[in-house]
Amino acid sequence: MIKLANVEHLTRLKRGAKSWFKWIDAGDRLEPDLIDANLKGVSLQEVYLARANLTRANLRAAGLNDANLSSANLQAAELRNASLSKANLSNSNLRFANLADADLSLANLIGADLREASCQRINFTSANLIGTSMRKANLEEANFMTAKLDRTNLSEAHLTKANFMEASLEAANLYQAELQETYFYKANLQSIKAISAHFCRAYLFAVDLTTATASDSDFRWTNCSYSSFNNANLSHADFSGAILTKTDFRGANLAGVNFRGANLFNADLRDTNLTKANVREAVLDGAIVE
Repeated sequence: MIKLANVEHLTRLKRGAKSWFKWIDAGDRLEPDLIDANLKGVSLQEVYLARANLTRANLRAAGLNDANLSSANLQAAELRNASLSKANLSNSNLRFANLADADLSLANLIGADLREASCQRINFTSANLIGTSMRKANLEEANFMTAKLDRTNLSEAHLTKANFMEASLEAANLYQAELQETYFYKANLQSIKAISAHFCRAYLFAVDLTTATASDSDFRWTNCSYSSFNNANLSHADFSGAILTKTDFRGANLAGVNFRGANLFNADLRDTNLTKANVREAVLDGAIVE
């Protein structure tokens, strides 16, 4: 049997947030049943929908700024172009949801599940994404500027041309993530797990990668100038053609790293393991080795 939205819940909600609040305050805090509901373009700023079942609901271009959607089930929901600025989506289920071009600036998504969600060009500016799961999500050209992504799972995610300017990704999982041409200016990437990640042509200027694990990763043609790889594990990473001016590699594991054609001008390579590293055609002027 195909389950549909509760007609009374849907009718009450479509009357607007004020009417909805008045109704639910008259009784117990219910868990709204809005599965497959058509709420396209509705204006529901500050609405209370905690623990609501919005599976496959159509919320395209809906106005949900400051809404409470904590622990809501939004699996496979349609949220393209939706406004969710400052919304509370903590512990919500957004798996397979379509959030392309949505605005989630300053939103709270702690512990949310966005696995395999479609999030192209989404705005996560200053959002709290600590501990979220975005495994295999499509986040191409997403804006994470100043967002908090500590311990977030971004493994196998598509992040081409995403913006992480001044964002914090401490201890985040970036295993096999696609990060080509991604912008990380002054981002915090301490202790990230980025084994076999693809950073080709990314901008990593003045980034903190202290104690990062990025073995077998692709850093070709990246700009990592003034960045810190202190005590990082970069074994067998490919930095060919990279700009590494004044990059700090002190104590890093650089065994088998490919630096062919890289610019290591004034780079700090003290106490590193350079066993079988390839430095052919690399610029080493001013590099500190001892």
